[in-house]
Amino acid sequence: MTKKNQSTSTAKAKIFNYALVSCLSASKSIVSLLILLIYCSINSIAQAQDERLVVSYYANGQELSIFGKKTSQGYRFNGHATKIINLATLNWPPYIGEELCNKGWVFQFTVALLASKGYQVNINFYPWARAVKLVEQGRIDVLFPEYFIEKTAPSDHYPKKTRRELLSLSNKFPGGGLALLQRKGSDFNLDKGLSVLKGRIIGVVRGYQNTPEFDAMMDAKVFSVVEAVDEWQLIELLTSKRVEFIVGDPKVFTFTINDSPLTPKQKQQLLNKIESVKPSLDYKPLYFAVSKKSPQAEQVMKDINIAIAQFKKSGETERLIQLGAQCPDVTLPLSL
Repeated sequence: MTKKNQSTSTAKAKIFNYALVSCLSASKSIVSLLILLIYCSINSIAQAQDERLVVSYYANGQELSIFGKKTSQGYRFNGHATKIINLATLNWPPYIGEELCNKGWVFQFTVALLASKGYQVNINFYPWARAVKLVEQGRIDVLFPEYFIEKTAPSDHYPKKTRRELLSLSNKFPGGGLALLQRKGSDFNLDKGLSVLKGRIIGVVRGYQNTPEFDAMMDAKVFSVVEAVDEWQLIELLTSKRVEFIVGDPKVFTFTINDSPLTPKQKQQLLNKIESVKPSLDYKPLYFAVSKKSPQAEQVMKDINIAIAQFKKSGETERLIQLGAQCPDVTLPLSL
């Protein structure tokens, strides 16, 4: 449940309480009272279900379930554990998102990994740039899901430091593609390499890593950059012709459009306006980035890497990916 939904639930509860008192003092109608009581009960049950979550995974042939709940800071699992880890992430469907079925497979995977090593897991959702900043500052232990960070990549928050001076990367786990997208109808391609991007205007999400060559060209201002807060804003930049290209995971762009409040016809029309530039830029595995300022950085990194290896060997990683793909909000019919 989001903060907006929590506020709405609180407001509804106050209205119901007032209505209940009014009903009792004024009409004393048994029918009205019963209707109110039933409605309040259903609302309370729904709210409780929204605030509680469960992540299940297999270890040594046994299914284990980890229970969690929504807190004022985010989502907490394995609350009785004495080892506590705090993580920062973003809404990045179909991989992870607060409104996704089971919060997305990367969310489930992360909780299962860390719970398997005995941690209390606290996951907080932020805009990506803020998530990066909080972990680089050491205010939160782990950032995820992260792309590979080159050793020379500069920090946006510590001008005299590189990101790898502030963060350590775990072993990789499955990710997705990375490509440029353009308005449909252009004959532009990358057959001659990224040098053809010189002088172009490209939309990027602030704080995202892309590829080493692309990011180096961006830092050297070989092409102009317009920063966005998320993929939806990138799509708006592209379709309004404020940029020539946008960069990101095509699956994320597709999901963003399909999950928008547009009608099915409007979604298809929007998808028909954009296309991926060939060839794609890269396949990007994902990582956990551990803050070097975290007092438990070394042990956390060790535990994460062991768990990643164990889940891969047992087939649990692939099972969680497949389980996530079966969610109705992920298996959407429209695609680029």
